[in-house]
Amino acid sequence: MAFLRLVVRIMGRISTFRSYQFVVLLAAALAVVAFYYFGSEKQNFSSTTKRIKQTQVDKSRSLQDKFRVAMLSMVKHGRFHEGEVLVLHFVSDQASQELGEGMLKEFLQDATFKYEVLFHDVVALTQKLFPIVEAMQKHFSAGSGAYYSDSIFFLSVAMHHIMPQSLTRIVQLDLDLKYRTNIRDLFQEFQGFSPGAVIGIAREMQPVYRHTFWQYRKENPKTRVGEPAPEGLPGFNSGVMLLDLGAMRASALYNQLLEPSNVAKLADQYRFRGHLGDQDFFTMIGMEHPELFYSLACGWNRQLCTWWRDHGYGDVFQLYYRCEGPIYIYHGNCNSPIPDD
Repeated sequence: MAFLRLVVRIMGRISTFRSYQFVVLLAAALAVVAFYYFGSEKQNFSSTTKRIKQTQVDKSRSLQDKFRVAMLSMVKHGRFHEGEVLVLHFVSDQASQELGEGMLKEFLQDATFKYEVLFHDVVALTQKLFPIVEAMQKHFSAGSGAYYSDSIFFLSVAMHHIMPQSLTRIVQLDLDLKYRTNIRDLFQEFQGFSPGAVIGIAREMQPVYRHTFWQYRKENPKTRVGEPAPEGLPGFNSGVMLLDLGAMRASALYNQLLEPSNVAKLADQYRFRGHLGDQDFFTMIGMEHPELFYSLACGWNRQLCTWWRDHGYGDVFQLYYRCEGPIYIYHGNCNSPIPDD
């Protein structure tokens, strides 16, 4: 199942004279799952991309199971107002479209709300992305360089440039999630954005960036960079993101940070070389410009991966991994099992 992105668009009519729009994007499938999990094994974007192409993804039981859990839990808890329609937008190749259409008939059969399903060609989307993100790819992939097909890993970074102007807000979600609440509620978090904020995102719950920023931390021993929350700056996890496309388009600061010279400047300043795509970019600019981000509670992206606990950071792991408060979404990153209800 080679879905690369799944966009869920919820159109809501509040009254005869007033309309309200929800847009949710699910980052589907092997592309996202692979770049987090394989990245931990120090494989890079190009090797991941090659592996994606060489794998008969439509036969992958594991990925189909992830898709099933995500969609069934979303349908189970999904509640929308009268007149609202859930529109699922998939970016895929032809083989994935055929598979997805069949699976979605099963997953959506018990939905209590209206929905539509649309598919978009991944090649056309990549053609739009590549010129925008080509320069930054070398900083956030482990030596692969700016490969054309890797651009899809940076979809969220440039979403405001490639989506229609009529789309002003998107909630972007990884595939390996399980919902414990109404997905509609997550959209309400946009109301908490402060002026100047363009992205809502939860902190990283492993010492990933304690490790990645090792050189900067060595040179700046009193820095908060890479330290655990709440006092420190542990970086972000892109499994659940709220993208205010209107604010992204209007933000001179955010768009300046996309320029190749500014990406290179910050990467050099922080001695930063990552391998997690958009997550690395957002983490890096967040160290310098936290005002661009709204902090989601950890319960909206309760990450379950414990890879770094067993790879050199057991003594501090729990400082990053802890999450107090209700759990709204489980994130089974790096193939971690998700608890049963």
